[in-house]
Amino acid sequence: MRDADQPAAARRSGLAGALAAIVLALPSAAPAAELSSGQSQLYTSVSIYPPTATQMTVCYGFVCRRREMLDFTAADRAALTKIMAAGRANAAAERAAVQKAVIWLDRHMGPILGTNRRVAKADFRANDDSHNFDCWDTTRNTTSLMLVMQDWNLFKFHDVGDPHYRGFQFAQTPHNTAVLVERATKVEWAVDLWPRGYLQPPDVMTVAKWVTED
Repeated sequence: MRDADQPAAARRSGLAGALAAIVLALPSAAPAAELSSGQSQLYTSVSIYPPTATQMTVCYGFVCRRREMLDFTAADRAALTKIMAAGRANAAAERAAVQKAVIWLDRHMGPILGTNRRVAKADFRANDDSHNFDCWDTTRNTTSLMLVMQDWNLFKFHDVGDPHYRGFQFAQTPHNTAVLVERATKVEWAVDLWPRGYLQPPDVMTVAKWVTED
């Protein structure tokens, strides 16, 4: 039977089925987790998608002016799972494992981005934005990585919190950081890579202490 001879309803039904098949074949764009407003702002403010369980945007070049997609492979997931498994004993061990996971991301992406040449506390005065992160970049990247790992159920003692900001005190430099929240105590922990150079572990301290730092 020619297409023109088919009832209109049947043709519409066939088209709808074909479109549904295409949609189902597309990779999921769902965020890795339901985001708080503070977490969402990290991504909407620079017009990027939040991380999913399979990919994240890696920001660099200061305020995410440069960016690269990281598509997690099975080997990537296995490596991060192994790193986090070493921190299952207690909350302090899990925070130490998170430091190693952030180093993994630094090592993994450094040669691709050129950030293996990055320096600690980089800002516009370094005159080398193409090889560096500012604190906005490190906050986004660390938060994204932790959200992905949270979606993979790699956290036993923590949840990913809202980023925190400081710089309200006299002579204090404006700065921001990614945050973990310890489930048992509700204590917030800063996970701050920006003050450290390539392959150095991020600072991990309570947010209460972090906000007093310069």
